[in-house]
Amino acid sequence: MHIIAVMSGKGGVGKSFVATGLAAALHRRTGATAVLDADITGASVPHLLGVPRGARVDAVGHLIPGVSPDGIRVASMSLMLPADDKAIIWRGPLISSAISQLFNDTDWGDAEYLVVDMPPGTSDAALTVLQTLKPNGIVVVTTPQDMVTNVAKRSQDMALKSEVDVFGLVMNMAYAVCPHCNERIEVFGPVDVAVEGDMPRLATLPLTPSWAALADEGRAGEVATEEFDSMADVLLAKLETAEAAS
Repeated sequence: MHIIAVMSGKGGVGKSFVATGLAAALHRRTGATAVLDADITGASVPHLLGVPRGARVDAVGHLIPGVSPDGIRVASMSLMLPADDKAIIWRGPLISSAISQLFNDTDWGDAEYLVVDMPPGTSDAALTVLQTLKPNGIVVVTTPQDMVTNVAKRSQDMALKSEVDVFGLVMNMAYAVCPHCNERIEVFGPVDVAVEGDMPRLATLPLTPSWAALADEGRAGEVATEEFDSMADVLLAKLETAEAAS
């Protein structure tokens, strides 16, 4: 199974939004994509993809993932909670253990591609994903502010030190378009000023209220389909090239 981890140096930049959009695009391309919601204390993937609440296990104790209306399998701690507003108050080692268990104890079926919505930051939980799941590569999500892009570089640095490829960067909430005059407003500062080092830009996504509304309705897979489909094509080509070279 090919594993793509979606990572951010801090929370609040739209990492889960990008992870679900990418997963939906990969599923449109392959029909065999699943998502691991490894952001244990901030799990939101089931809500974004419209996965019904509830957790089940099979006869041998494997977790049966939830399934979105589009057929994307999802494993997430939020499926086991009675409501999205219930807190998971765990220390780091327990969170890391939960990530490993969700990955290893879930029956992923015939899924060929797994998108991992990583915990934000570069703590032990993120390290667990990189060292235990050994993703084929990561996608870094950021917004244009200098502070946030500098934090994003920490994610790149962590991945490289863990010997994991960095597929590229998604610049999220890069601008908004005025609904009256169509003027492009760079809400968080000039997009082109952001320094990305050697991370190729995979996508530049605007801040769009209608996209947020769809995600809130559990329809994140319908958002920015052109942009995410293009990103999926790039990543599939990278995976194919890496596989041919190995």
